[in-house]
Formats: sequence, structure tokens, C-alpha cells
Amino acid sequence: MNPLRILLLCHSFNSLTQRLFAELRAAGHTLSVELDIADSVTEEAVALFRPDLVLAPFLKRRIPATVWQRVTCLVVHPGPPGDQGPSALDWAVWRGEPHWGVTVLQANGDFDAGPVWAHARFPLREATKGSLYRREVTQASLQATLAAVQRFAGGEREAPAWTDEAQQVRWQPLLRQGERAINWFEDSTATVLAKIRSGDGQPGVLDALWGQPCYLGDAHPASAASMAEFSNAEPGALLAVRDGALLRRTVDGGVWIGQARRADPPGTSPAQGSFKQVAAELFASEAASLPQRPVPLERAADEWGELRYIEQGPEGARVGCLSFDFYNGAMSTARCERLRAALLQVRERPTQVLLLMGGEGFFSNGIDLNSIEAAAHRAGDSAADASWRNIHAMNDVALAVLQTTDRLTVSVLRGNAGAGGAFLALAADQVWAHGSVVLNPHYKNMGNLYGSEYWTYLLPRRLGEAGAKDLMAQRLPLLAAEALKIGLIDHNDEGPREGFEERCLQRALALAGSYNDSGELAAQQARREQDEAHRPLAHYREQELARMHRNFYGFDPSYHVARHHFVHKQPHAWTPRHLAVHRL
Repeated sequence: MNPLRILLLCHSFNSLTQRLFAELRAAGHTLSVELDIADSVTEEAVALFRPDLVLAPFLKRRIPATVWQRVTCLVVHPGPPGDQGPSALDWAVWRGEPHWGVTVLQANGDFDAGPVWAHARFPLREATKGSLYRREVTQASLQATLAAVQRFAGGEREAPAWTDEAQQVRWQPLLRQGERAINWFEDSTATVLAKIRSGDGQPGVLDALWGQPCYLGDAHPASAASMAEFSNAEPGALLAVRDGALLRRTVDGGVWIGQARRADPPGTSPAQGSFKQVAAELFASEAASLPQRPVPLERAADEWGELRYIEQGPEGARVGCLSFDFYNGAMSTARCERLRAALLQVRERPTQVLLLMGGEGFFSNGIDLNSIEAAAHRAGDSAADASWRNIHAMNDVALAVLQTTDRLTVSVLRGNAGAGGAFLALAADQVWAHGSVVLNPHYKNMGNLYGSEYWTYLLPRRLGEAGAKDLMAQRLPLLAAEALKIGLIDHNDEGPREGFEERCLQRALALAGSYNDSGELAAQQARREQDEAHRPLAHYREQELARMHRNFYGFDPSYHVARHHFVHKQPHAWTPRHLAVHRL
């Protein structure tokens, strides 16, 4: 197979695009990225880079004819062959399709209707659109894209012939809010969940809380035990708060609603528009009248909560598993404080190995930019102060992990990790990741943020000073396989995603029985003591926070501008030069 020059054309450099970028680069192809800003910009990028192939994994507009008539353009569509329309995955989740697929097709004058180069199929879990997109859709996209690229690199210039099934056309229009609308007096819990999950991320489901129009997201089923005390409540009633989520009655149960976004008046500009927040924080004054219903770390499987702990294994070889499944991996000050308290609690348990499981979709992405942005609009608060509180809380979590020296700690990356979340993972003694995970161990893309979480100690400890400097400067996504190769992580699981957690548990159980006896724990403790004597962790933290203080409170507003643009999803004006290498 001949290496290709591939231009990635995308609306944003999202998780799917990052995975394809990293995998294609690892396969030996030369990659450059152009964000889809305007037809003229795309035309210029093609002229500058002179690609053999244009690959569009995430677009919201058609590729201009001046481009696809000149160079082969392959579009990744999140639907099976023949599926057409802008809400492919939304419809699949809303209808509860048993299977779904991804198609790689050639751009032409028809929307989602060009010749099919490759496709892949997968069973559809009961999950949010975002979770499916990051997991099954991304994996199927990778499979189909690699097949299409291999055909093209092998000299094929026309799409292969397919069966009639692959040519059946099914146009599906935009899934509008009228179809998504919830009738709280008629819709079952399953229907409410399907509607909210189908709009997860964007656009959400238009509804109302306390009479105020807003978009709902991040919904979870409530257990029968949670609903027992509210059996007489009317459908639609708001009943309680847990981990910032609101409990709402349905006709046959209830749902926890974790995220909400106020509906903007017509004509509101993106820069002034609302954004997603923790539901009980967005409606703080109203939610204050509701009872809090926290749950213990160890509880029934059907009882929702952001933090969960389980323990397995015989005495003397026990493994504890602490998961922290925060929405989009964002760790606000409140979430950090809850996680730190949980860490201190489970450290009292007689375990030999502690697995830090993060969340299913993300291990962690560091500080919560949305909650920080909200502080900028809150009387008596500021984004700088909220950032300062948040980074201190993140550091407290990392320190709690670093100071757990009486047992083996392992960060288990089930999902992607970025910025401070990637360095939080490194605070553990070992890091195990699934092969599908993408890491972004850097901060600078967020307005030249310096970063903290003890990275100036943790990264050189693994890569050396030169290696740490190079990695931070690259600002590019890193596959788990690449991270293992350079020593950033300790284990890369290339098995199926299904069963990864169980394989990690069995691996940990095997270690739990022997790790203490092997002398490795004592050696690990001695290394930490030597490091502390050479330079205390407090010194690393102090130096990092001095730089972060300038980011938050200094004259350069880059961080605040970048955060505002990110949270408000403002359109990109240009492609960052570390991605658009054709513009260097």
C-alpha cells in the first residue's frame, strides 16, 4: 500500500476526527487538517497541500464542487448504506434500532448519496447518542475508513459494486423538537430516556423546568427504591437532587436529569447564548427547595450516581474499583471535592489494588470549563476565581492519589482522557488503557494554559525532561499504542471493548495476591520518599500554580477567550497551525 497525502476536512477536531487522524498517521500516511470554515478556505487548503485524498469525517456542509470534482473526497456518514439526512444517529436512538452502521461514500452533487466505498455495521446499545458516537460509531468509522483508504491506496479509483441492500435509499429529515417533545403525562420512562438520549450533546430536548424553557440532557433511569417516597407525585413533578441532577416523575417511574441549557430568545448571537450546565446549578435557587438524596458509594446496580465503588477478591488479595462518571469528563470544583472524599473513604478499605475507573465515555478531561464560564455571569463571582478554585480542587484529587502509597493504584482508561484528566491518570502507579482510547496530554490548546495536576513531576518521571517537553509541545492526539511505546502508559488492551473492565479486574486480582510479596510495593514507596526528599510535591504545585495564576488573572486574556469560544461553540475563524501543517 502506497502512503497517501490525506487532508482531513472537518467541522471540528472532535473525538472521531482525532482517532482517524492518529490511526491514519500511525499507518504511515501524511496528514493535514483543515476546519470547514468556508468554500474558499477549503479550496485554498487543497491547493496548498495537494492531497491524494480528502477525507471528511465530520461535516455540517457540503464539500464544494470545485473540490470534489478535482480530487477524490470521501465522506464518513454515521448511518448504514442508503441512509441519508442530517439526523441519522438521532433517529436510530429515538427509534431504538437494533443495529446501525457507518458508511464511507464519495462526495458528489447529491447529499449523502455518492458511491459507497466501504461500510460497517454494529449492534446499537441502549445509550446516549454521544456515548454511541464516541464508541461504536467511532470504531465502525475507523473500520470502514481504513478499508476505503486501503482500496484507494491500492490503486482503485471507483467505488466497488455492492448488493441491492447497500443501495437502498432512505431519506430521513432533520429530527425536529416536535418529534422529540416529551409528554410527561403519557410518555413512559423508556420513551423519555429515548427522546433525551437521541438529542444528547446537541441539540437536547426542548422542555421546561420551573416554567422556564430549556433543553434537557444527560438522563438516567431512577430506581424503584428512589421513587418509593414519591409515588403520589404527579408526572413531570421535580422531586429531589442528587449529584447536581434533578429527579423528575414519569407516568411509570422517574428519571434523573443531569444537564440543562436555557432556551435562547430568537436572534441571540452564539457569543451571548446559553450553554449546558449541571441542571441543579443552572436552577440553583429553585432546586434549593428540593431534598437532597445522596447515595453511598456501594449500592445496587440500578441506583444512579456519578461515583460508585465495588470490591472483589479474597482477604489479602482484594481489589477496589472506584468509578467517577462525570458528564463529558468535566470535573468541576464540586465534583472534585466529592471524588476526593470518595478516595479518602475507599483508602480505609483493606484492598491491595485500587482501580480508578474514571467514566465509560471519558476517564477525565480536567477542569469544568462550562461551570467556570457560568461563574463569569454570576453576581459576586468571576471566571478567574472559579478557575482558581477548580484547579486547586483538581490538584487535591491528584494529591490524594499520589499519597495512596500503601497499595497499588491503577488508572483504567475506558474512554479518552485530555488535559488535566490525562495527568490525573498519571498520578496512579500504573495506567492501563483500552486500545481505542485517545489521549491529549497537553494544555496549550486552551489559550496557552500552563496546566497543573503535578504534571511537571508526573510527566518527566515517565518520559524524562526532553520527552516531556516534546510531548507537551506537539499538542496532538496520542493513541494508546503510541502512549505505551513511549512509556506514558503501562498496558494497552487491544481486545474487544466489550469485556475490557472484566479483563482489567482479573489482571488486578492476579496482581493483588503477589504485588506486596514481590517487594514492588516497598520499592515504589521508597521511590516516592526519595522523590519527596529531592523536591517536595508542594514545590511542584506552587510553581505550576504561579503560572496558572497568570493565565487566570494576568494581562493575557488568551485562556478566557479560548474558554468562552469553546463553551459557546463559536465557529472557528482559522485552523490551528499545529493541525494545518500545509499552512506552516
